[in-house]
Amino acid sequence: MAVSPENKSTKDESPWGRSRKKKAAENRYIDIRKLLLRVCLITAGFLLLAAGIYVWQGRKYRQVFFPNTIINGLDASGKTVAEVEKTITDEMNGYVLTLEKRDGGTEQIDGREIGLHPEFDGTLEQILTSQKPWKWGLQAIEGSKYTIETMMAYDEDQLSEVFSELECMDDNKTKAPENAYLSAYQENIGYQIIPEQEGTRLVKEVVWQEISKAILNLQGVVSLAGLDAYEQPEITSGDEQLKNLAKEYNRYVNATVVYQFGKQTERLDGNTTHTWLTENENGTVRLDEEAAAAYVKTLADKYNTAYHAKSLPTSYGPVVTITAGNYGWRINQSAETAALMEIIRSGEGQTREPVYSQTAASHMVPDYGSTYVEINLTAQHLFYYKDGKLLIESDFVSGNAAKGFSTPAGAYPLTYKQRDATLKGEGYSTPVSYWMPFNSNIGMHDAGWRSSFGGSIYKTGGSHGCINLPPAAAKMIFENITAGTPVLCYHLEGTQRGETSNQAAAPETTAAETAESRTAAAAETETTAKTTAAETTAAETTIPETAAPETKESAIFSQTPVVPTPTQAETETAAASETAAGPGGEKTKQNTGVVDRPGM
Repeated sequence: MAVSPENKSTKDESPWGRSRKKKAAENRYIDIRKLLLRVCLITAGFLLLAAGIYVWQGRKYRQVFFPNTIINGLDASGKTVAEVEKTITDEMNGYVLTLEKRDGGTEQIDGREIGLHPEFDGTLEQILTSQKPWKWGLQAIEGSKYTIETMMAYDEDQLSEVFSELECMDDNKTKAPENAYLSAYQENIGYQIIPEQEGTRLVKEVVWQEISKAILNLQGVVSLAGLDAYEQPEITSGDEQLKNLAKEYNRYVNATVVYQFGKQTERLDGNTTHTWLTENENGTVRLDEEAAAAYVKTLADKYNTAYHAKSLPTSYGPVVTITAGNYGWRINQSAETAALMEIIRSGEGQTREPVYSQTAASHMVPDYGSTYVEINLTAQHLFYYKDGKLLIESDFVSGNAAKGFSTPAGAYPLTYKQRDATLKGEGYSTPVSYWMPFNSNIGMHDAGWRSSFGGSIYKTGGSHGCINLPPAAAKMIFENITAGTPVLCYHLEGTQRGETSNQAAAPETTAAETAESRTAAAAETETTAKTTAAETTAAETTIPETAAPETKESAIFSQTPVVPTPTQAETETAAASETAAGPGGEKTKQNTGVVDRPGM
């Protein structure tokens, strides 16, 4: 009869079945325990055997040195004291120490030269006795190094002599290190840091110590480059102070200043200013103010025109040279030096005009430009040209020659102009409507108290030095003139005249009308002039050959102006605008002013 799975499971769960399974499990447990016991016994046997071998092997280290034992640089592993002593003695007998230098060269010290010999004092025995044989395995892993200074000896005096004779110890045969430094100025480049040089000079104390140590260890080679025994430069290219100094120097020389004088320029750059630089004790840069001032002076010497002679093509034809007077360009040297120093220190270049204490109309020749007052002290006649065109001309009365008040010749800037001033001097106080000083207390002004002007009045009846004008002429000049306008006073022999003009004859017309009236006056003068006087005067006066004969004659005797042809410089209206107001500026006061000690 077949048994179903369910029935089989039921059958296995019977008491008899459970008993069989339990017995089988117990048997398996017993088998595992037996196996483990057998393994433990075998392992213990091996351990006992290994321990025995280790202990047996350690016994010999009572006679020889542990593995991995180094004594004075020699491998003493497994050697007896006698064997180590023999090895050391053999090494000493042929010992040579080689010194390897930085440049690739070598030098040697022979042990025989220094009396190298062994001296065994029992230290080897002490090391051997101190060994614990059972530690030989640990010692083999960790190792031991010994340096016994008493085991060998040399003659220190002999070593010192050999040491001093080494080339690497001779200062005459070695090169000291060189510090990094700042180069000299290089044109258009500036300053650069020159790197340090290592050199070949050694620090003797360091080398001596290393050599002594190497000999005691019977070391065959010593690399001097690896000892850090060479003298080192104190300043390297990475030195912050040196880098800052280079930066400061280059900031100074990189400041380029271009000076403008009209169409002319002067360039100042590091090629010049580097000679102005020195280094202070604290490592900063010093800019030589005296050198800067000397440079500014060269500009002033070249471009200043104040107090310089000026040529004037007169309205009469001849060219006169005016040597006196302060009109012209004048650099304020102290102010410009200070400004230049600041520009260089800033490191920022610029294009500039210098600081002027006085300016003129033009940087071209002539510096007075095309707007000026021309005063002929000989003819007692003036002309006012504005932008190259004759605006007005007039007779005047200048300083009283008989009393020593003669108006001086010279080129001067109009100081200022003032309406309704009172002129005061010794013994007089006179109000004027139009006051225009140009040479200290000498100026142009209206003189309504006079009935005539020009001619020879000035010789005995002149002013205290001022230019006395008909009121109408003074008014026109005053209304059209500005501070700084050049006033050019001169003498021209042969242009003097005897007759005078009254106030009604004073010109108040345009340049064209004035020329016509002067032509009529010239014709009248020419009719009354004596032939002998004309011949004499003409012989004493030099007239440019380019002038037509009739022009020369009328210019000399009738004072008819020959209007000068404007030059390129005279047409520069922009240059005229550069003229600065003189002391006091342009004044147009309506109240009554007071001028101390004028030339009335």
